[in-house]
Amino acid sequence: MNDPIELALSSAVALSALIWLVLIFFRGDFWRDGPYISDHMPAPRAMDWPQVVAVVPARNEAETIAATIASLSAQDYPGAFSIVLVDDQSEDGTAARARDAAGGTRQLAIVTGRPLPAGWSGKMWAVSQGVAKAREIAPDATYLLLTDADITHDAPVLRQLVAKAERDSLVLASHMVMLRCTSFWERLLIPAFIFFFKKLYPFAWINDPKNKVAGAAGGCMLVRADALERAGGIESIKHEIIDDCALARVLKPIGPIWLGLTKSSHSLRSYDRLSEIWTMVTRTAFVQLKHSLWLLAGTVLGMVIIYLVPPVVAFVAFFTDSLHIALGAFVVWLVMAASYAPTLRLYDQRIGWGLLLPLAALLYTCMTVASAYRTIAGSGPQWKNRHYGADNSAATKNREPAGRG
Repeated sequence: MNDPIELALSSAVALSALIWLVLIFFRGDFWRDGPYISDHMPAPRAMDWPQVVAVVPARNEAETIAATIASLSAQDYPGAFSIVLVDDQSEDGTAARARDAAGGTRQLAIVTGRPLPAGWSGKMWAVSQGVAKAREIAPDATYLLLTDADITHDAPVLRQLVAKAERDSLVLASHMVMLRCTSFWERLLIPAFIFFFKKLYPFAWINDPKNKVAGAAGGCMLVRADALERAGGIESIKHEIIDDCALARVLKPIGPIWLGLTKSSHSLRSYDRLSEIWTMVTRTAFVQLKHSLWLLAGTVLGMVIIYLVPPVVAFVAFFTDSLHIALGAFVVWLVMAASYAPTLRLYDQRIGWGLLLPLAALLYTCMTVASAYRTIAGSGPQWKNRHYGADNSAATKNREPAGRG
């Protein structure tokens, strides 16, 4: 191999190695397992358990809503707890299945969603209506549990979150729920999704009141009602697509927030085909980049250097007899895989999947580019038969009712 080519390859590997060292040692330990709320975490002493209302937006969620409502109804919570379901004019009997799952208890209130106003994302409009109903039925409720219609929670979850919030005076306590990880595409891409999220939003930084980084996981967010009101209510994030992190950003200046992992809350949504994950990611990827082509270019370049350079250079150098460069590239590849191992263990996946992280990164990079292309081409993100333009406002020309997403 010519010396200039060897120099280019070795320089690329050295740059990738340097970035990995910085990520591992100076990025909030994002790659480590945790944090978790312990099952044995003591409750605040002499505590009167505060009142909580769960708000669940749902649009055509008949397949999962019964399990969601049943898991909420079965919460082992010592205080007053009620549930508000916002049925976004579903056409599949979502409300009826929710009512059956609740067993006729007065614990569940069902709100029929009103038409979506201009300037609102569908999910935020549904959540806003749910919060309004919660204030009506429980004006003295201390907390709102914002959760989705495809999430189930083990019985101790609410009690643990409230105890955590009370003990640490949190305005937001959030769990990243376990996503389904059964099919090939889920095994390849779901743990990687969690890994990339934790790298973008290191939990240690989120949980540090002195750090400006804010993030949350929308599947399970316990919010202090008075803090939400001080932040301007749901209306303050009415146009947001990535609403969970947007909510965290407006709440963190008001008080401490916390985000952790859990094995006690589970998403029921399946992603058996690549196209399903592709749709999920392309909906929000370019929004995350603030519709900036400069950020898109930087993201693509960064993903190439961090994830693709080590395996590509390892193979190229090996087959061109530059074994010292191949060995260096392979070592960086192994470091990458090792940093991914805790996330794989969280999802009970074999460590060998770590060697496929570059492939997952390549696919996510392609999804990000596709998200940008769709937005620039005018189609923008879509969810639940609703189109969102570049300003993140829901298109209203089709007059679809508000719903989840």
